[in-house]
Parts: sequence; structure tokens; C-alpha cells
Amino acid sequence: MHPPVPIGDENMTSEAIFQSAKSLETSEESAIYTKITWKLIPFLFVCYTAAYLDRVNIGFAKVQMMSDLKFSDVVYGLGAGLFFLGYVIFEVPSNLYMARVGARRTLMRIMILWGITSAAMAFVTTPTMFYVLRFLLGVFEAGFAPGVILYLSTWFPGYRRARVMALFLIAVPFSGVMGAPLSGWIISHFHGVHDFAGWQWMLIIEGIPPVILGALVYFVLSDKPSDAKWLNDREKAVLQACLIADPDRGSHQHGSFKVALKDPRIYILAFIYFAISTGIFLVAFWLPTLLGELGKFDAQTLGLLTAIPWTAALVSMLAVALHSDKTGERRWHIALAGLIGLCALVATTAVTNITISIVLFSIAAAGILSMMPVFWALPTQILTGAAAAGGIALINSIGTVSGFVSPYVVGAIRTSTGSSTIAVLVVGIVLLLGVIVTIVAVPKLTRSNAVARARA
Repeated sequence: MHPPVPIGDENMTSEAIFQSAKSLETSEESAIYTKITWKLIPFLFVCYTAAYLDRVNIGFAKVQMMSDLKFSDVVYGLGAGLFFLGYVIFEVPSNLYMARVGARRTLMRIMILWGITSAAMAFVTTPTMFYVLRFLLGVFEAGFAPGVILYLSTWFPGYRRARVMALFLIAVPFSGVMGAPLSGWIISHFHGVHDFAGWQWMLIIEGIPPVILGALVYFVLSDKPSDAKWLNDREKAVLQACLIADPDRGSHQHGSFKVALKDPRIYILAFIYFAISTGIFLVAFWLPTLLGELGKFDAQTLGLLTAIPWTAALVSMLAVALHSDKTGERRWHIALAGLIGLCALVATTAVTNITISIVLFSIAAAGILSMMPVFWALPTQILTGAAAAGGIALINSIGTVSGFVSPYVVGAIRTSTGSSTIAVLVVGIVLLLGVIVTIVAVPKLTRSNAVARARA
């Protein structure tokens, strides 16, 4: 069993890492990875945008849906959170199954089923129906994000992963940038068409793209580099050599999921991700509501205002991840982004001016979401193979419990106090704990630092 801290493999000296890293970066390698990036990332980005939009569009539907169905904040918070209960229960099995049957079949199944379920949410009439469909949406989406993270780790070496994760994970803020005004427009312009409410049309229309994309997965993706018909033999050989020589390969090269379960570093990372997710889900599920309390806005205007913080987060995620890869530093990129984000988030509780609030929410969203791609460069430094499949899913599962806890707790606090201040402060405390654990448990020098020095 590994010691609780630090997170990293101590078996390889910095000098050995440095020497190994020097041979990794060539113009040929760069050209190959540019080709791979353009082949894989745009499609996966679109898929995750559709997934995340279907996960959080209930936040855009909230005001009109709750009014029509007479749901309280507690009902909404519980329903929003039940998605994550289903997600957590089925995530590890989904990722372990993906390691057996491949990414294409797994992602195709996930996307088609979640698209159908998301569209079915339009026909909810009772709290029980709301709870059941939100739970099933979590069951069917389980494994998508960790599955893609695992999938990308089989293509990209560690010193490229933060930027690649960012290119994939910016789908989260992009779904807010694109989804907020789109959802607001659908709700406003389709309300009453064929006797359906605007929120019903939004759920139906936004449930269609995942079904179409799911059908395309099998034809667009290759399960592994050796299966890629769009790579020639030379490109495959160079790619394989880079992956084998990667100093950031996981320390449990032949580990099983049981090995991962015994590794305390997995649970340290899971808590850090829990803290990050708590902040992200506050923004995702409650931002439209919190901004709406500062003024009387129609759905379309509120959607446009909500898009501003997500735009800031999108730019920040790319910049922070690229700088982290360039310098090879992980710990302080995560911690400082989190500190900035939580300070801005807490500051919103003392402000009533809409302009200042949007600025603060933009800083908060940018800081909190920028933690995510750098964070996901860490687990694959520990695990590969079956251990990675289950370990990444386990980290994501434990962390994603915050998706159940955060909406429900915020809803309960708002219902009992009539204010969002205490709820935001509670989220701020959780984020602060995550930052402290990151500083204490993630070492200053990882192998990525040596790679960065070698490439400098």
C-alpha cells in the first residue's frame, strides 16, 4: 500500500526523468499529435457539450417548470441531485465495462440513452416522475466523462494531458455560453406552441443531439491508436514510442481495480474533486436563480447574462491548463485558481448590484472551473490499465457525490432561510478545504516538472 501522501511516484529520480523527457518532443511528434487532436477533440467536445447541457438545462427550466408544476426549491434540489446518485452508482461499472468492450460501444450506448431520457423529462407532471427520470438520466450518462478521460490517456502522454483535458472539458463552460441563451430563446419563443410550455420544448429539442451524436460515435472514433485507419504505420509507431517513454505513465502499470481501491491517493484526489465539483454545481444549477434575484429579467435576457461567467471560465480554463503543461506545475495551478474562485464566490453574497455581481460570478466561475483540467492530469500519473479504468471512475464518482449534495443542500438552506448567503458560504468552506488538501497532499515536484524542464 502506498503512503497517504504525497501523490506521485517516488521510484524514478528527477535526473532519470529529465533524461527520458529530452527525447520525447520532436517536430514529427508534434505534427502527429496535432493530427490526433483535430481528429478526436472536436467530436468529443461536441458530445460533452450535449451531455453537460442535458445535465444542467434543468437549471434554465427551473423558474417556469416549478411555476407550472408547483414544485418547491426542495423538490427541485432533490430532483437535480438524484441525477448524481444514479451517476455515482453506475459510473465505476460503466468504466470497467468500457475497458473490456471499447470506447465506441460504451459512448454510443451512453449518449443514445441519455438523449432519450432527457427529452422524456418534458412530460414530467409529478415530483415522483421528476425524481425517477433524473435518477435514470444519471444512470445512463454514468461513465461518459471518466470514460473519455481514460480514453484520452491512451492517446496522449502526461505532459500533454492538461491542455487536452482543457480542450475537452471546456465543453462545461461552453454549454453555459451556448446553452444559456439557446435555452432562454427556446423557452421564450416556443412557449405555447402545440400547447407545450417553453421548458418542455427546451428539454425535447436539447435531447435530440445526443441521440444523433451517439449514432455517429461508432463511425468517428477508434477504440485505440492501433485501430486508427487514419494513422499510417509510421505515425502509429511514433505514437506508441511516445506513450511507452512517457515519464508520467501511471505507477500501477499492471494494477487491477482492487489495487486502486487500496491506494489512499485515490481518496485524496476524490476529496479534492468533490470540493471542485461542489463549486461547479453551485454555478451550474443556481447561477440563473441567483442572478434572477437581482432583477426582473425575461428568460432570454437571463440566459444572456448567465452566459457571461461561462465565457470567462472557458477562456481561463484553456489559459491555466496550457500554462500548467508548459511549466509542468500542477499543485499551485489548482490551488490558486480555487482560492481566487472561492473569494469571488463569497464576495457575491455582499453585493446587490447586477453588474458587480456578474463580474464576481465571472471570476468565481473562471477560478473554480480552471481547477478541473489541471486536476485531471493527476490521476493518470498514478494509474493505467484496469486500475485507471476503475480508479478514474471512482475518483469521479466520489467527487460527483457533490452533485447530489450541493443542489439539495443549497435548496434546503434557501427554503429554510429565504436567502442564498449561507448556502454560498457553505460551498466556499468546502472549496477552501479542497484547496488546503491540494497544497498539503500534492507534491511540489512531480514528474511533469522534469518534463517541462527538459523541454524548456
